[in-house]
Amino acid sequence: MFGCRSNIYEAEAIAGELAARGAEISTSPEGCGVAVVVSCSVTATADKKCRQAVRRARRLLSNIRGSRGVVAVCGCWAQALSSEDALSLGIDIVAGSRMKHLLTSAIEAKIAAPFSGLFEFRGKARGEDIGKDIEWDSLSLDRPRLRTRAFLKVQEGCDHFCSYCVIPFLRGRSVSRPLPDVLEEAKRIVASGCREIVLTGIHLGDYGSDEVTLAMLIRELSALRGLTRLRLGSLEPFALATQLLDALADSPIFCRHLHLPVQSGDDGVLRRMRRGYKADDFVALCDLARRKLGDDLHISSDILVAFPGETESAFQNTLSLMERVALGRTHVFPYSPRKGTEAWSFSGRIPPSAASERAALASALGERLLSRYASRFVGRTVSVLSESLSESINGGVLEGHSRNFLSVTAAIPEKTDAIVGREVYVLVKECGNSGLKGVCI
Repeated sequence: MFGCRSNIYEAEAIAGELAARGAEISTSPEGCGVAVVVSCSVTATADKKCRQAVRRARRLLSNIRGSRGVVAVCGCWAQALSSEDALSLGIDIVAGSRMKHLLTSAIEAKIAAPFSGLFEFRGKARGEDIGKDIEWDSLSLDRPRLRTRAFLKVQEGCDHFCSYCVIPFLRGRSVSRPLPDVLEEAKRIVASGCREIVLTGIHLGDYGSDEVTLAMLIRELSALRGLTRLRLGSLEPFALATQLLDALADSPIFCRHLHLPVQSGDDGVLRRMRRGYKADDFVALCDLARRKLGDDLHISSDILVAFPGETESAFQNTLSLMERVALGRTHVFPYSPRKGTEAWSFSGRIPPSAASERAALASALGERLLSRYASRFVGRTVSVLSESLSESINGGVLEGHSRNFLSVTAAIPEKTDAIVGREVYVLVKECGNSGLKGVCI
């Protein structure tokens, strides 16, 4: 699985459908008869990793019980993949955008007829405009299988068209999942014993219709019995309206963390990116969010450096904004040209060496800011959703995340697998770039 939180949801849902039909789920293709690659195409590096994963899967499946095995790919990279490339890579099934619900049946059909050629399912037929597709991909999740928290996809596609982003061309136009369907799935997830739900979408803030808003969905989920943690996936800054902040502030289960991808701190770069806001707008928005949700609010972000035409002064403006906002966790990416986007034809591309240097500087600042934010919790007790356990000399070591989405490692008196998936309390003793460290109490 590669890419965003929506891909995590789709991977979980596909795994659930396969398990319901008798499959045993593994996170590695080794020893398996079927490999499903949930792909990403946000950068050229993502494309490369998807190709490598397909080649590895084909190699590991090729000699299983004398059978060739089945390699299926879905997601953004699959949507753009030509039939010729798919065949040359040894792919058996291609399921593009809005068509992933057909994948499980296609796998069964391919197993029954292994020499039937390439099965292709695209969001609209390849060559047509996926932007005309307004269908919801009817995947569903009964419980998380790969993680202790559940990702719940409520929105698909994007109509914003930032100048550097290829995803609207691969995911299609924005469409929202009906509120009753979301609530029914949330109830199933909670009934399975899962206590944390992360709402996700390609443009999550665009969720809703004339009758339903994301704020309304937050209020409905906050009243769901048995759900103790609610998070939002990545939220575009221009979607964080006062109405939504009020709903988050009123929610007793919303975890104080927002991921707001600012991309740049320079107004000229933001304008060429078509982001729709200025640096000062973002600072004011973060100030408002902290007034509504408290000073402990963790604001993480994405930073895109070396955008065409980004001067040294513009880059310094981005570093300055990171400091002004006191960001926490920061994901830094150098600009990756994507054919078909507006920025593909922009002049003033930054040399790779300079791009790498800027990415390293921004990443280093991000680590310092995260450590600074995390240090406020030293000496305090935090609630942690336990995600894994390992043995130690004196008992066990628990790993998980706090409600503010900080990684936490804690010593426990004895190792017991029953604690995984439950909330525990940890007294924080120290912090660092890797997160908080403490002891369970």
